[in-house]
Amino acid sequence: MSARTPEDLAAFLSRRAARARLLPAEQPTRTVEEAARALGVSQHQIIKSLLFSAEDGTCVLAIVRGDQRVDPARLQAACGGKPLKLAPARQVLAVTGYPAGATPPVGHAVPLRVLVDPAVLAEPLVYGGGGDERTMLEISPEEIVRLTGALVAAIAQPT
Repeated sequence: MSARTPEDLAAFLSRRAARARLLPAEQPTRTVEEAARALGVSQHQIIKSLLFSAEDGTCVLAIVRGDQRVDPARLQAACGGKPLKLAPARQVLAVTGYPAGATPPVGHAVPLRVLVDPAVLAEPLVYGGGGDERTMLEISPEEIVRLTGALVAAIAQPT
């Protein structure tokens, strides 16, 4: 399978009548810091979409705010106790269709189980990967939940 592009994500958003938009960035947005600076927003408005996998190949996408880290024990508990580890970049590309660091929270190559930390829902709009290092997705957290059927669960490390 070839890598998906921001245009593929735009087509997905259009087909699903999503209230979201892709924002081009003049500079790379590979990290939370770069993305926040490029968009002129705070780091807690940036979201991270992180793919985790189990030994049997089952994958789950965890979405947390940019200023948070996924708590492995909380994620495991939310997934029924199945041990999970952060997926390597090649698996992220194979499963989502997008490269690690630019993975959007929606519009993946295969349907995924998605978990969203409740802190993400506190923001009216969030900004996530848009399919490449120079594109960001502006979307409401509620729209992420609608488009993915996400489970809202406390998966971030306590602050």
